[in-house]
Amino acid sequence: MNNYIIEMQGIKKSFGPNLVLKSVDFALKAGSIHALLGENGTGKSTLMNILSGILPCDEGEIIINGESRNMMIPGIADAMGIAFIHQELALINDLSVTENLFLGSEKKRGIFLDKKKMTEKSEEILARMNVNINPATLVCDLNASYKQIIEIGKALLKDAKVIIMDEPTTSLTDVEIGQVFRIMKTLKEQGVSMIFISHKLNEVIEICDSYTVMRDGEVVSKGEVTEETTEHMLAKHMVGKELSYNDIYKARDIGETVLELKALERSREFRNINLYVKKGEVIGVTGLLGDGRSELFETVFGIKGKYGGEIYVNGKLVKMTYTSLAQDLGISYVPRNRKENGIIKDLSVAENMSLPILKKLKKSGLINRKMEKEFNDNYVNNLNIKVSDLQNLITSLSGGNQQKVVLAKALGTNPQLVILDNPTQGVDIGAKLEIYSIIMKLAKQGVSFIILSSEAQEIFMTCDRTYVMFHGEIRGEFSRSEISEENIMCVATGGTLDNSINSYTEEMG
Repeated sequence: MNNYIIEMQGIKKSFGPNLVLKSVDFALKAGSIHALLGENGTGKSTLMNILSGILPCDEGEIIINGESRNMMIPGIADAMGIAFIHQELALINDLSVTENLFLGSEKKRGIFLDKKKMTEKSEEILARMNVNINPATLVCDLNASYKQIIEIGKALLKDAKVIIMDEPTTSLTDVEIGQVFRIMKTLKEQGVSMIFISHKLNEVIEICDSYTVMRDGEVVSKGEVTEETTEHMLAKHMVGKELSYNDIYKARDIGETVLELKALERSREFRNINLYVKKGEVIGVTGLLGDGRSELFETVFGIKGKYGGEIYVNGKLVKMTYTSLAQDLGISYVPRNRKENGIIKDLSVAENMSLPILKKLKKSGLINRKMEKEFNDNYVNNLNIKVSDLQNLITSLSGGNQQKVVLAKALGTNPQLVILDNPTQGVDIGAKLEIYSIIMKLAKQGVSFIILSSEAQEIFMTCDRTYVMFHGEIRGEFSRSEISEENIMCVATGGTLDNSINSYTEEMG
């Protein structure tokens, strides 16, 4: 007798003439963490939407704890203990942890809210996850990992036995990912089963017990995660061909300095930042949670306002207090949090993509729709954005394709320097390679890039030089030949290396 808590057999789903799921079989063992893998648009989310009752299937059977279901709806899924934590978290920043946990299912005493009972239950749920958070804390004051943990808490509050997690670590640092993984292991020990959707294959190997790989609406591979399971093997199943990581980075001519920071500082966020970027150069900035890199480059782009020190663009001293000035100087920026800062959910794909160039598109006060379509079509093709209709809302796209639209916005202004904060969040392995290749292509044309990333592989594959930050300071700089995961981690955790020589100090005197 098997110990599957969920079995999906022969699941088919079409949207009009488009067959999205082609008789898919999927099984989840009780008390396990199962990876569901595949490139964007392969049917993973559709399959999970069917399991959680958001969508009906056209054909197939769902068996939960041995009980057959040919149809699921959200209420039934909740009752059967299935919870879906979507990639875009459904939290309200201005409410407390308790208020978010009970949103829509508040406890009452008569006509009044029973705040004491909700607080006690919140403390119970947090204790179950071994999380030390005051339930009265506003969600806006939590870091990204704790926000993800609060979503897990909402699922536990509904007594979920199966939790579907869609790209839970997309915008997290390594330390934050560790926090979420600790919670997942705790819940697994308590008998909770999890379906882990991710493009980060190293995480799959680290946290998952088994995997299913989908491609073009079909299951192409499945098995247990063992010592023989490799990222390369999983990636090959996902894309259906061998992937080459070695041919991404291209050496190129490097020009004059386009951006230079001297003794830049801002309150407690960062201090004494000395850094430069040359024309056509790709620079990495990395570190751990709280290193200050996002705050640093938000300041460089004019988001933060007041700062100390000096910013030079093309050799000229500038006071970068407005984002419009940064854009006028040829600097564009892709923010870390796509949901809050990268897209406007109520606008279409086309409108989101063309926002930064509206002035160029206007003629006699009206937007030239022909020019807009040419602009959008160009980036849809160049970035391989999977979209059926540019007039659909941006939220109709997968997270990875939304991220490509955000990239298109940054590139569409023809910048001389692009700041990319966590540039491939939620992007599948094949699309990542496409984005890296585009970075290399544009760098060869003279565009400079600053890549803020906690992914060592991303740094290795794209960067000419890398700065490593620790507690708001640059503690090391590595040339391409010096970059290694060990060197970066040593400096990022406050250590020092004999070969971690700050070449900026040497060159600039």
